Amino acid sequence: MKSLIITNNPAVAERKDNMLFVDGSVEETLIKVRDLVHEGYELISHPLAASLRMMFSPFRSVILGKKSTKVDSFSAEIIEESIIKYKRHMDFRKRDTANAEDYKMIDLILLEAALDEQPVTW
Repeated sequence: MKSLIITNNPAVAERKDNMLFVDGSVEETLIKVRDLVHEGYELISHPLAASLRMMFSPFRSVILGKKSTKVDSFSAEIIEESIIKYKRHMDFRKRDTANAEDYKMIDLILLEAALDEQPVTW
């Protein structure tokens, strides 16, 4: 089974198959991921950025895995806590739109690295 990529990054949308594009903010992207996790998908990549500086990025891509008939409680807990943490950080800071093109490429590079590390079969 192929993974499902949830992203608001146009650079990812142009290059990747099996992708769901969210025309919105990082928070809206995380909420879409949460909704899909509650439908039975599991998280493959962590929904939060790898560094505090990347938290200010206006783009986020998250990899989801196979869909099950039941909710993966571990994935549900991670995405719920990630949304809370994201909101907490962004209440005091603004997205860095001045460097949007750089953030698009960094998000794409991080996504490709995560996809390369993912097992071929599940």
